[in-house]
Amino acid sequence: MCDFFPINEKLCARPITEEDTDLVVRWRNDPRVVNNFLHRKPVTREDHLNWLRTKVDAGLVDQLVVYEKGAGAGDEERMEAGRPIGCVYLRDIDHDARTCEYGVFIGEADALGKGYGNAIADWAVWYAREVLKLDTMVLRVLKGNEPAYKSYLRAGYVATETIPDYVDGRDLIMMERKL
Repeated sequence: MCDFFPINEKLCARPITEEDTDLVVRWRNDPRVVNNFLHRKPVTREDHLNWLRTKVDAGLVDQLVVYEKGAGAGDEERMEAGRPIGCVYLRDIDHDARTCEYGVFIGEADALGKGYGNAIADWAVWYAREVLKLDTMVLRVLKGNEPAYKSYLRAGYVATETIPDYVDGRDLIMMERKL
């Protein structure tokens, strides 16, 4: 078991650090991840470090690295936590309006199809409600990203708006979940 935030029996998460930069940049620039992101430009190390300083450190974003428990190799701490597989984040946190935007990406291709996205979506609802004390979460998903869309529906999100031809001819679906 890891001593980070438990997500379920297979996953846990810990707050992102500067030491995660190279891994996150690799994940964010993977064509599979980029295909489902709204931001399509390559992410540099400097871009990510700026994100950490201006968003995460400023309290506008809570970003966590998700670990698959007991998987992978490395030093003793990594063996306990497992291997990092992706990130979950709550951005544009507005404590006055009690809202935030949810986002997630699985960076390791072999971690797909295991139900991790569903588990992370459910955990993020708990985290936003219990830790951040928020009332509403919103998200944006590109049409055609069916695994994510189905996961969000399963987690209780409802589609609120569709914006046609938002990026690369793909519609953008806005979704919301009351906590």
